[in-house]
Amino acid sequence: MAQENTTTRQIQQPLGRLLVEKGVISDDQLRIAIQEQNKSHQPLGRLLVGLGFLSEATIRDVLSENLGQESVDLATVILDPAAIKLIPKDIARRYQLVPLSVNAASKQLTLAVADPDNIIALDQVRALLKDEYRLTTQLASESDILRAIDQYYGFELSIDGILHEIEPGEMEYQAMQAGVNEFSQPVVRLIDALLTEAVQRGASDIHFEPESSFLRIRYRVDGVLRQVRSLHKSFWPAMVVRLKVMSNMNIAETRAPQDGRISLRLSGRQIDFRVASHPTTHGENLVLRILDRQKGIVPIDQLGLDEAALSALKLMIAKPEGIVLVTGPTGSGKTTTLYSVLSHVNTESVNIMTLEDPVEYPLSLIRQTSVNEAAKMDFANGIRSMMRQDPDIILVGEIRDHPTAEMAFRAAMTGHQVYSTLHTNSALGAIPRLLDIGILPDIMATNIIGIVAQRLIRVLCPHCKYSYQPDAGERRLLGISHNEEATIFRAAGCDICQHQGYIGRMALMELLKMDNELDDLISRRASIHQLKQAALARGFRPLAADGIRRVLQGITSLAEVARVVDLTERISQP
Repeated sequence: MAQENTTTRQIQQPLGRLLVEKGVISDDQLRIAIQEQNKSHQPLGRLLVGLGFLSEATIRDVLSENLGQESVDLATVILDPAAIKLIPKDIARRYQLVPLSVNAASKQLTLAVADPDNIIALDQVRALLKDEYRLTTQLASESDILRAIDQYYGFELSIDGILHEIEPGEMEYQAMQAGVNEFSQPVVRLIDALLTEAVQRGASDIHFEPESSFLRIRYRVDGVLRQVRSLHKSFWPAMVVRLKVMSNMNIAETRAPQDGRISLRLSGRQIDFRVASHPTTHGENLVLRILDRQKGIVPIDQLGLDEAALSALKLMIAKPEGIVLVTGPTGSGKTTTLYSVLSHVNTESVNIMTLEDPVEYPLSLIRQTSVNEAAKMDFANGIRSMMRQDPDIILVGEIRDHPTAEMAFRAAMTGHQVYSTLHTNSALGAIPRLLDIGILPDIMATNIIGIVAQRLIRVLCPHCKYSYQPDAGERRLLGISHNEEATIFRAAGCDICQHQGYIGRMALMELLKMDNELDDLISRRASIHQLKQAALARGFRPLAADGIRRVLQGITSLAEVARVVDLTERISQP
């Protein structure tokens, strides 16, 4: 232990000085971190991130420059079973390394190593793998590596193998108690394996649904739920306790809803899980929302907008004051769009503050706050408090009621740029919704910069989609004549897309940029029809038209667009 601490200090001290020299942290911040280190004996880099002085990305960049090496905290990592199969236990222990993840497509194996300069160890691994894999390394402490080897080697790691290891009825609550040998408990490995599989499949949610005689497990992939497992009901009591322990919930409370959070490192990246329990007639129902930071924060240029729509969005966010609304149903990507916009405008020269329910992705430089009903921090009170914090830009997670809407518009009227979401079916639908909440037309007319409505549609699998000629009804939906050349695509299904016919999703958007004439119509309480005609005359493209554009481009299918967007108006058009 003493030897490990000495090695750690040799690495840490130059890192601290380098961070100060680069102006990333101050002398005071380094002093605070060293005082904390003297208490906890944790690596300096990890402490600086935990104290909020640096983002994880920044500390990694500096570590890479200082040591030529990335670091990894194995306590928050779930190792890839496929990677573990590549390296025998004796090799891992002898050379103090452990496989973290493997990318079969790019033939890349990532190892956690205690000594990145141990050329002999890396050469032995290359020889073992016959140079089939490209090796990348991350720095970890010797004790963490030895602990990981003891945890992962010698135990069954596949879901089917773990289930075979357990006989129904043998899962006990005692298995969940944290301890040195907790990994020897099959339920611990089962939960880890299920979380890993869900992330690898690209799921956005995991549903654990108890029935009278069995437990159903479903993943939501590309917006559609798929059942992946059915387990005997005796598995669930131990599984739910393990999930509650991981998410810091009260394991004794089973009759009231609870919320929690899990933070892990899977497949080489940080993944957060938002956990919610709900009592049902057959036991507690648990749903985990997977928050993948890599996917959750997308550059604004990669939102899938064409040039005209992208320039319109950039013009909206260039205005110094006013309110921008993003509308759509739950799970339509509103948060991702707002985070992309905030990342685009996030610089040291502006103070950005957010009020969310809850905070999903931590962003550097941005002051983020979660709504807390117990502390009387609702949206309206939160905005009122933030207004005293000298903000330039405010994000309000959702406008739900009159007090929240009133405070959001008051912020916009006092020279702030405000972003928020609203549950409506279209961009124009936000106007009557705000009227219904109690916002006066004159206030709306002068303070709304623009409204974005969006949906997420699945993208056709490029490996198995097939082309066909549209029939008369489809041509009418597409807006093309019977003698016009057109080729569109349907979903088929193959092993690559897990026989779904689709891989991934993209956003359909309609952008309503306000101008003087639209403001005048709103202040006169014009009908939705009048507003729509005026918007169309200015180049407004509805969601349906954006969806049809994607169909004609061969990106998605007509059936998929019809699933998420109302196309009936196009049928009724002459």
